[in-house]
Amino acid sequence: MIPTTMIGTGDNVLISPDLTGLAKWTEGTVIEVENNTFNGIVIAAETKDRNVFFGRKDLFKTTNTQEVCLH
Repeated sequence: MIPTTMIGTGDNVLISPDLTGLAKWTEGTVIEVENNTFNGIVIAAETKDRNVFFGRKDLFKTTNTQEVCLH
């Protein structure tokens, strides 16, 4: 089995300090996932205090992990 980290709408994520400008990774919930022609996968996530951050997929870490069998 291979662990996957697919990110989708409604998933809980950590948002990079490079995006938020804060000292630590910030928790948020994905509100949109877009396949952008120029930037690849772009994610928009909302924090508990209602701030919305969006950026490339590599600026987010999923807190949900799931194992998938590829047989």
